Amino acid sequence: QIRLMESGGDLVQSGGSLRLSCTASAATTCMGWFRRTPRGKREGVASIFSGGTTTYADSVKGRFTISQDNAKTTLYLQMTDLNPEDTAMYYCTAARYPDCTVDSILSFGTWGQGTQVTVSS
Repeated sequence: QIRLMESGGDLVQSGGSLRLSCTASAATTCMGWFRRTPRGKREGVASIFSGGTTTYADSVKGRFTISQDNAKTTLYLQMTDLNPEDTAMYYCTAARYPDCTVDSILSFGTWGQGTQVTVSS
């Protein structure tokens, strides 16, 4: 089973930026980020397929960018123009699965311990 470890979360002011990283124990075809809000809601944030196709939640389009290294074992999430609604625990997830979207990644059964992002107003 693939192992995932996230890092990079922090407390930032509204309008600030952060870059999250996720290290995977092995490469796979689909990787993504989802978040759990303080109210417990899970939301797919971004996904990337091994060919480079990406998808984003409407709430982060134009502000967040997902990418990965050439080995497909490190995943990044560059977040800009952060606002308090982005406050959440962010998780990396991955699977060998052809349907790689912000919705499908919520069904993956593997994720890391999460990294906390807190945006102050």
